[in-house]
Amino acid sequence: MSPLRTLSCALALGLGVSAAQAADLRIGLQDDPDVLDPDQSRTFVGRIVYASLCDKLVDITPDLEIIPQLATGWSWSDDGLALTMTLREGVVFHDGAPFDAAAVAANIDRSQTLPESRRKSEVKSITGTEVIDPYTVRFTLAAPDATLLAQFADRSGMMLSPKAAAEAGVDFGLAPICSGPFRFVERVQQDRIVLEKFDAYWNAEAIHFDSVTFLPIPDTTVRLANLRAGDLDMLERLAATDVASAEADADLAVASAVSLGYQGITINVANGDRADNPLGRDNRVRQALSLAIDRAVMNQVVFDGAFAPGNQPYPPTSPWYTAEFPVPARDVEAARALLRAAGHERVAIEIQVTNNPVQMQVAQVIQAMAGEAGFDISLVAKEFATLLRDQSAGNYIASRIGWSGRVDPDGNLHQFVTCGGGIDDSKYCNPEIDALLNQARTSNDLAVRKASYDAARAILNDDLPIIYLYHQTWIWALDTKIDGFTPYPDGMIRLEGVQFVE
Repeated sequence: MSPLRTLSCALALGLGVSAAQAADLRIGLQDDPDVLDPDQSRTFVGRIVYASLCDKLVDITPDLEIIPQLATGWSWSDDGLALTMTLREGVVFHDGAPFDAAAVAANIDRSQTLPESRRKSEVKSITGTEVIDPYTVRFTLAAPDATLLAQFADRSGMMLSPKAAAEAGVDFGLAPICSGPFRFVERVQQDRIVLEKFDAYWNAEAIHFDSVTFLPIPDTTVRLANLRAGDLDMLERLAATDVASAEADADLAVASAVSLGYQGITINVANGDRADNPLGRDNRVRQALSLAIDRAVMNQVVFDGAFAPGNQPYPPTSPWYTAEFPVPARDVEAARALLRAAGHERVAIEIQVTNNPVQMQVAQVIQAMAGEAGFDISLVAKEFATLLRDQSAGNYIASRIGWSGRVDPDGNLHQFVTCGGGIDDSKYCNPEIDALLNQARTSNDLAVRKASYDAARAILNDDLPIIYLYHQTWIWALDTKIDGFTPYPDGMIRLEGVQFVE
């Protein structure tokens, strides 16, 4: 395939959109999503697809306020142990089944009981789901959960057709059926995901495209070239080094929003045999690796200073950031001393990295800097879904990966570092961390929650199952014929009100 991929053959063969229909929106993704099942999936790009495919109980505004979507209102009991939601009437799933309180109950049950579900820790506080009437549902909690509404603004709140989910089981992601503005048509791995407008959507008048096609193009240069050639209408994650060029192009517009998440290195500390190495066994080796990296220089070299150096799961601008642990300066001698204290002059480690040019450059900068401190790093490039699969299975030593971020700080931390957490690929387990992060979930007092997160940060800063590196800015590039696009800090592409203009 030539670097500039064209869609003419794909459109002729399988998209179901005639040449006369000029309302197929083509979006370039940096990666190919993993399984399209909200209970099983974990990729950022998968969430971009879900924004068009699967409505949630609640959504957010660009200012991070939680607002109605499938739930039109909610109230808490005085003791914080019950959440009652009223649901939108007249909503149907893509298979025609009605959305109602019974469907919500079935979805929560699936998230909690499907063996492959990654949402279990996110809805763990729910001990009962009661159907009050067809459009009222009540969740009973084991303890107050300050994070629950934020969880419902993401995959835990995405509603699937109970009938389709029950019939498909673990294979639901092969042909997902939700209730969003677009329904699933087809997927060709590593090539395209095609959705078409769902005419029975409750807010169909706000949707102005007949179809949306997502095209994974990992190479940032090729992705931008496709946009300029007219083979894409917009792309997510424009490279920071291409911003000036795109802004100077009269045919393109650039939009951005500071992300809620982080980028870092996840370390395998107890996930199978590959954790049995100096990096996995000894936190002093992990501390040495962290000290070997100059985060500010990395930001300048790779991102032209567009991102923020980091060492925590939330950026320095976040109210949850712990000021007593500032971003560490590079200290090669201190790193060497830690290695010697751990009994090593040099340590060989393997880091897996996504096979796109920007992330390879990040990894190469780490490789060069760490080499001066006593690390011999080999890099293994993998397609993103493969990298995630190997990470989950423990088939890795270290993984250059990040997280797109959530509205509530719990979403950036709990599931990654608690014993049995849904995305704890390190298999890091410290009961003290569990106690602190669980305590943070049970209070609506921001000061109480902040104290718990600060105490957890002191421990995690020493243990370092994840070495945080930087916080990115989401940057989109789009054809100037697109009107109505709003950038969100969660990086999603919401298509309500977006349209082509002459």
